[in-house]
This record gives sequence, structure tokens and C-alpha cells, in this order.
Amino acid sequence: MSYTIPIGPYHPALEEPYKLELECEGENVREAHLQIGFNFRAIELIAQSRNIIQNIALFERVCGICSNVHTLTYCLALENLLGIEPSLRAQYIRVIVAELERLHSHILWAGAAAHILGFQTLFMTCFRLREVVMDLLETISGNRVNYAMNAIGGVNRDLTDPQTIRDGVRQIQKAVEGQLLPIFTNDPTVRARCAGVGILTKANAIAWGAVGPTARASGVAQDIRQAQPYLVYDRFEFSVPVQESGDVLARILVRALEMVESCQIIEQALEQMPSGQWKGQLFVELPPGEAVARIEAPRGEVFYYIASDGSEKPLRVKVRTPSFVNMPTVRLMLKGATLADAPLIQASIDPCYSCTDR
Repeated sequence: MSYTIPIGPYHPALEEPYKLELECEGENVREAHLQIGFNFRAIELIAQSRNIIQNIALFERVCGICSNVHTLTYCLALENLLGIEPSLRAQYIRVIVAELERLHSHILWAGAAAHILGFQTLFMTCFRLREVVMDLLETISGNRVNYAMNAIGGVNRDLTDPQTIRDGVRQIQKAVEGQLLPIFTNDPTVRARCAGVGILTKANAIAWGAVGPTARASGVAQDIRQAQPYLVYDRFEFSVPVQESGDVLARILVRALEMVESCQIIEQALEQMPSGQWKGQLFVELPPGEAVARIEAPRGEVFYYIASDGSEKPLRVKVRTPSFVNMPTVRLMLKGATLADAPLIQASIDPCYSCTDR
């Protein structure tokens, strides 16, 4: 029997509004249709009516989970246009905050995945660990959400308590290696629900332009931090976790292994951090021209384009988020899957509809 199941756009099980229509044959999904746009806030249009300093706070609201990533990419694009380079200390602080945000995003996602699996003990473990990361971000920035750290040419706050950050990161790494990774790797419930489910082949990942952990779980070894290093990432030793199976389990393992790499990057940054100036510039005169910047966000590559006519307001700011290119791949993952696995498959790419719609 053929039938269509509509999910959303407003549904108690959804964290963000979107609409997913599943065409089913018996218990199997034959086709999936995703409709977005319910979170549209016209952020790019609003940016054209504000000056470049005001837009830093605006782009921090693109996404609640990776707010720092958006202001960092925006500031990097402006710095490319202005031809300025932040001090080394400011760059190291930016790296530490970016990696803490990556840890927060991955741990939050792991907890959400555990909740979908019905693994409540793992869910509680992840959210307890998430509190440690949020406390570290609060120690640095004073905020648990929207950290307001980035400024043009620097940062807004210095890192004054490196030992607290070091101790917290070591606690996180110990928990990830001692608890999360063994559970995700060996637990029979996790393997039964995730192994061989929602497969995205390497060829399809490349053809459909997947980025971030979604692509790396399908064997595409691409990470902007290594492929085109920005800030001071070329000074650190770290590996890019890659899995070949392309299923839900592979996407879980890639993110779990990335947590360990982020902890090691933060340790190196704290060890190498130089002294010196860190403050950004409050007033800048933007020249006419164009500039771009791209960085590796927790979900994949974020791309910013800025066009200026020489006035204090940008002529155009264009944002491309990783979820925008990852979400179409869900159609491939869902084909042939059982209806019960659909929520887990959809969640496995860690979609963010807020930043996609903007």
C-alpha cells in the first residue's frame, strides 16, 4: 500500500520548523521531499541597511549553535577586504573559541542522536558534558550563547584563565575517549540502529556537494582547516577523521573522533599562545571592492561573500551555510529506508534550518 506521511512544518517533535513528506510503500520510504523557508528572517537584506560594525551582532544571530563561526567568517572576509591581519594572540584566541564551539555542537548533536535512539543514559551523559563546554565558553566570553568574541582585526576579550580551560578540555577529552567513543563503537543497540542505515556513497557525496562530517563519513577527506588553513591552524598537528561506510554510524563516529581532535588543538593553542595585543578595531573605513572567506564550521564549510561600494554599509553580504548543501543528500539516504529510521537518518546530518533559511 502506498501512502504519504507529512511531518511538520509545526510539530512537537521538531526543534525547528520544516516540512518533510515521505512517500512510503509499506514500511519503506520510496521518496522524500523536504521544504524549508519557515525560519526566513531576511538577515542578508537587513545587513545592507546597517554598518559593518552593527552587522557583527546581526550575523551572530544567524545560528544559535555556531554563532561564533558566522561572526568569525564575516570578520575574516572584512579583514581580507581591508588588507589587515589580526595579532597572533587574537588568532589563537579565535581558534580556541572556534574549537570549543565545535565541541559544544558535536556533543549537543550526540545527545540529540542518543535521545532519538531511546538511549536516555547516553543522552544525559552528553548533556552533562555539554555543561562543561558551556562553562568554559562562559569563562572566556562571559556568555553561554552568542559569545560576542569577534571584532574586526581582533577579539573583544582576552583569555585570562588558561588553566581552567586546559583542565576543562582534559576532562572533556577523557569523557569522550572513555565513555562516548566506546558506547558509539561497541554498544549493540547503537550498532543495530545505525550500522548500514542511511547510506550516502562517496560518489554521491561528491556529486551532491556534501561538506563537513557528512562528507567525511562517506570517505571524502576534506577539511578547510587543512585544505586551506586560516588563522593559525597550520601551526597545529591534527588529523581529519574519515569513515568509509557512509551510514549513520559513520557520521556518529566522525563527530566523536573530531571531539578528540578539537581537544588536542585547544591544548596546542594554549601551549603556543603568545603574549601581545588582542583588541579589535572599533572604527574602520571600508574600501570599495569584494572579498570572500570560508572556514570549517561544526557542520561543514561556511562561506561569506562581501561587496562594498566604499560606504559604511555593505552593498551585499551573501552567506552559504553547510546545511544548505547537506540537506538534499537526505533524499538519497532515505530512499529504501524503513519509516522508523527516518527521524534518525534526517538527524544524522545535524541540520540547522535556522542558518539555512536566515
